[in-house]
Amino acid sequence: MNGLQETTYRHGRLLLEETDSNMVQANSRLMSDGLKTQRIARSDLEFLPVPEATDTFQPISHKALVDALEETLNLRSFRIVGSDFAASQDGMKLFGLLEINATTEGVRFAIGLRNSNDKSMRLGLVAGYKVNVCDNMMFEGDFKPLLAKHTKNLDLIESVSVGVDRIHRGFEPLSRSIKTKRLTRITNDEARVLIYQAFMEERFPISLIKAVHRNYFSPAHEEFLYHSLWSLENAFTESFKELAPVRQYEMTAKLGRFISPLITADVQLPAGNVINGGGNQ
Repeated sequence: MNGLQETTYRHGRLLLEETDSNMVQANSRLMSDGLKTQRIARSDLEFLPVPEATDTFQPISHKALVDALEETLNLRSFRIVGSDFAASQDGMKLFGLLEINATTEGVRFAIGLRNSNDKSMRLGLVAGYKVNVCDNMMFEGDFKPLLAKHTKNLDLIESVSVGVDRIHRGFEPLSRSIKTKRLTRITNDEARVLIYQAFMEERFPISLIKAVHRNYFSPAHEEFLYHSLWSLENAFTESFKELAPVRQYEMTAKLGRFISPLITADVQLPAGNVINGGGNQ
């Protein structure tokens, strides 16, 4: 088989397609604070320092974490087709996004990761996706910690496997959620109220309110001309690109929490559009 397998869910079926190996990217463009962090390629991970272990703290090499994620994904017939990393200046903190060979109707699934070796945050993963037409990033919510703390008894492969399996199980409901948002029609007045609530009550950066309004009512992409919860979400995520990358992630996670209560199970999904199976098929 040439290149990578592209796992595509369409009309309830799992399709495997060959892809060119040039699809694999190591662009470093995600979640980087311009002053305190640096964008790096995956090949640079091995040069980041790892502090000495103690009796109560076991550092996790950023490279070892990403390698463990790739190994775990490969065992489940998934492949990484795009990666982005940002590290703090001292190399102690890492954020990243791993795009995988699983898509559903114009969206590519992804896994967000975070790790720190200065005890500032716990190792965590989160399910997410990128919208193909505009490269907008969205996460299911905040990072879900895999560990209470880094200890000397840490089994990295086991911990990552648990996290990846949890995310994998979430792909089907995540796909349904995307479809529901696309079908959830909202009026212009409802959109204005939601934008107002986001900025005035939920405290999204007020400097972006005009950008969100413009991106919703005059979108750059035809896909978002239909006024729906999906187009409103993308009006926000498109505007978040104006933020510093770490702030962009924070607001994206916050947006997930804001949008989630608006998704209703009453929307009738088209027959056969729910994902069946997973990467092992």
